[in-house]
Amino acid sequence: MRVVTTAQTTELDVQPTPLALLLLGREADPRSERGVECPGDLPSPSDPDLVERARAAKAKLGDKVFVLGHHYQRDEVIQFADVTGDSFKLARDAAARPEAEYIVFCGVHFMAESADILTSDDQKVVLPDLAAGCSMADMATAEQVAECWDVLTEAGVAEQVVPVSYMNSSADIKAFTGRHGGTICTSSNARRALEWAFEQGEKVLFLPDQHLGRNTAVRDMGMSLEDCVLYNPHKPNGGLTAEQLRDAKMILWRGHCSVHGRFSLESVEDVRARIPGVNVLVHPECRHEVVAAADHVGSTEYIIKALEAAPAGSKWAIGTELNLVRRLANRFAPEGKEIVFLDKTVCFCSTMNRIDLPHLVWTLESLAEGKLVNRIEVDEETEAYAKLALERMLALP
Repeated sequence: MRVVTTAQTTELDVQPTPLALLLLGREADPRSERGVECPGDLPSPSDPDLVERARAAKAKLGDKVFVLGHHYQRDEVIQFADVTGDSFKLARDAAARPEAEYIVFCGVHFMAESADILTSDDQKVVLPDLAAGCSMADMATAEQVAECWDVLTEAGVAEQVVPVSYMNSSADIKAFTGRHGGTICTSSNARRALEWAFEQGEKVLFLPDQHLGRNTAVRDMGMSLEDCVLYNPHKPNGGLTAEQLRDAKMILWRGHCSVHGRFSLESVEDVRARIPGVNVLVHPECRHEVVAAADHVGSTEYIIKALEAAPAGSKWAIGTELNLVRRLANRFAPEGKEIVFLDKTVCFCSTMNRIDLPHLVWTLESLAEGKLVNRIEVDEETEAYAKLALERMLALP
């Protein structure tokens, strides 16, 4: 059986999809780069020489390699990153290093695709484990989105709709967005992207994260929940009537982050009861009721800056990926700042955690030996339209 979970605002259910075993690392798809096979023998994760081997291979490569580390990566990997950041910042950092022949992206697949789109043709983007995908990005396929556009066309609203796609999407979805006059957004500029989109049209199709779209529209822009409808790609016509599509301002794709979607209103209430005076700070990929109950809401970079500026002795419960929360807790502990994970349940990003030290060592040693492995390469047409959508975002004031 192949299953993957998807979520509405208040409940989880299970829908069949061919992606689940792939995400679990139990099956490969010959038509996709998201395979799970890693050619060659990986060093054992218990190898005591791993750190030294990584240092030696990176030193041998010198300026030929540039290692990017997403904030959600394990500490064992982050220590070898030349820069750390969120997905878009890292892609731009890669483009700013034209002398680097190899860009090793310690993140997930869509991030490496974005880096390939923004870097020169001479640069080669490498993902240490091709199975490091993103469940959210995989909740919107090119075929499903094309079918959605047909539904919008049949309802007579497609000409009024401007697509806005979250950075956490595949190159195919970014290309669809560019082809249909839309733009990309990050969690920090989603409001500006939506404001731009409503200057171009009357409605927005927001892909693929329903929660970021809903939170931005309702919390930041003053729309109502009734202005938003949820398009479910697993139901005929997305589970919506033509009238619902005509009345809606925001058509939200039924996707979510498997990490941020786990946080609940009960999590917020529980941490407030356990830690009097705690500040609840969450990512806008969290459910609407969680965001509404939080004290502060913002992107990964916002979360880091908020904690940097926080006074000594303050208490914080953070609703984002656990690797980052633990790293921040350790970083700010000497300043007397108490930082805890919002939920009692441990919740790493399982696909992000596929990039471990053995895979990184194998990648660096292979490149040092002149063997190009796990290259991520976006085809020319997809790249052109995806880049168009990204450039529209970069042009936003």
